[in-house]
Amino acid sequence: FFVPELLSSDEETVMSWVGSDDELNVYSFFLENLFRNKDHILSEKEERLLARFSEVLGASGDIFTMLNNADLDFGEIENGSGEKVTMTHGSYVNHLRSSDRVLRKNAYERMYTTFRSLINTIAENYATNVNADVTSAQVRRYESARSAALFGDNVPSSVYDSLISAVHEELPTLHRYMELKKKLLGEGDLAMYDVYAPVIDAPEDKIPYEEAIEIILKALSPMGEDYTSRLAEAFKSGWADVYENAGKTSGAYSFGSYDSKPFVLLNYTDTLDDVFTVIHEMGHSMHSLYTRENQPFIYGSHSIFTVEVASTVNENLLMKYLIREEKDIQKKKRLIEKHIEDFRATVFRQTMFAEFEDIVHKENEAGGTLTAESLCRTYDDLNTQYFGPALTHDDLIRYEWARIPHFYNAFYVYKYATGYSAAAAISDMILAGNAEGYIEFLKTGDSGYPIDLLKIAGVDMASEGPVRDAMRVFRDLVSEFESLTE
Repeated sequence: FFVPELLSSDEETVMSWVGSDDELNVYSFFLENLFRNKDHILSEKEERLLARFSEVLGASGDIFTMLNNADLDFGEIENGSGEKVTMTHGSYVNHLRSSDRVLRKNAYERMYTTFRSLINTIAENYATNVNADVTSAQVRRYESARSAALFGDNVPSSVYDSLISAVHEELPTLHRYMELKKKLLGEGDLAMYDVYAPVIDAPEDKIPYEEAIEIILKALSPMGEDYTSRLAEAFKSGWADVYENAGKTSGAYSFGSYDSKPFVLLNYTDTLDDVFTVIHEMGHSMHSLYTRENQPFIYGSHSIFTVEVASTVNENLLMKYLIREEKDIQKKKRLIEKHIEDFRATVFRQTMFAEFEDIVHKENEAGGTLTAESLCRTYDDLNTQYFGPALTHDDLIRYEWARIPHFYNAFYVYKYATGYSAAAAISDMILAGNAEGYIEFLKTGDSGYPIDLLKIAGVDMASEGPVRDAMRVFRDLVSEFESLTE
């Protein structure tokens, strides 16, 4: 209720106080952004009422979380040798990346037959979530649920539409890659459970943590002395909890408070993927370090629209360094394949998710009814459009939407695709010798609208340029991969 009370004041009067007082001036952007929301903030009584209903409006997401994480049991499946293998959410992607096609097929079928058995319940739950998005947006006088979701970052709807349009234009290249994958796998057909399987068999060297640090510092050297020396000191100063331990949480993340070091949790196991995890999380930590040194507490965090740029720029620089330095042709092909797969999973897949969300919310807003059949049909049509004719169609992939938790946080996933595209453009600028703008961007935190802050780094996400540039990089990678595997 603080916000409605403040917004009941005259904006011109409040901003005149801010402009005439040095101590208040730091809040200029905060207040400007707050008053931008004025048309969508209700009276104190109405806001209090909505707050009381917030738990109810968010219940569908909580219900899905409990169903997905606590109640679903996938049991055991067989691998190609007839051995029993445990099937969980965590092991599923690893099974799909296995060279054992029987294991991949059994994992895929178990996953989606399980969701199929609950599809009517999940569909009704998700439809309720979509309806809550639409109703909340209407109550707050937004044009649409999508407009409401984009409003917080002050992102024009054209950014969303341009992303989908640019990715659609590049689908023929993705189809070429799928045709090549089908050929290299040599199975005669390309099933959905083959999509994640690597086609290049190359030995993977063990990379001790100390060696990983050396590789990372070399890969990030184009950032400049200030960045790399600070990063080297971070490694020496124990920012990272590196190895697995009893009772330690899984995964990896960067975290810390405004006045602490931006610490990193890792579970390092000497693989190349782990090296990418380290450079990713350290990208977040360096972003936090620069921001907290240069911004007051009120702007000391980052928007989701910008936060993944810092980590993905680092990953791009590492990938380009490894490909450039690799002399073993088989390992080089494996690296290029990994780079293509990163593009496919982050730009194409997340854009497909974003398009699905857009379609189903618009259907609700037009007065349509979302059913299990309509949701499955929409998703199946998109999946066929994105993957193209190389993929052998089956009836199970239509249930994949039902296992995606991000859909319960609507219009979020497009930021992965835009962030990756921005990072691809920025990393090219850094390698061309222009890192200054990017370092300045790292200092900005949450002190402006995301698109304006990214302009400091040299990319204009309000234009189609960065996404189209990223698509050009993808096209070049596929062409190079084709030439190396002929």
